[in-house]
Amino acid sequence: MANVPGDLLYTAEHEYIRDRGDGIVEVGITDYAQGELGDVVYLELPKVGTSFARHDVFGTIEAVKAVSELFAPLAGEVTEVNTRLDGEPAIVNSDPFGEGWMIRLKVKDPDELATLLKPDAYSAQIG
Repeated sequence: MANVPGDLLYTAEHEYIRDRGDGIVEVGITDYAQGELGDVVYLELPKVGTSFARHDVFGTIEAVKAVSELFAPLAGEVTEVNTRLDGEPAIVNSDPFGEGWMIRLKVKDPDELATLLKPDAYSAQIG
């Protein structure tokens, strides 16, 4: 069974959002998603300063089993990218909710956070 931390928000596309409370959120993929993908071998992530609308593709993740798009859970501007993943993409598998975060976004509209899935709803989605 996949780990679904109770202090995060989620999307139907299997991204998680950690609200830091300062207008910045941390985005990565869930434990369920990394398990479905298999061993992550490459990530293409945006540059700092790039802006996205909600549901825009912000990058790609390549694993042994598949290549998938990554979707912005909220509209905002990238303030930081986890460059450690350039050389160590497997961190997404070993620590998706910790060192495996992908980007930090300055949220354009904090009210959008209310549209994300709470842990129980995400757990129900993944079964």
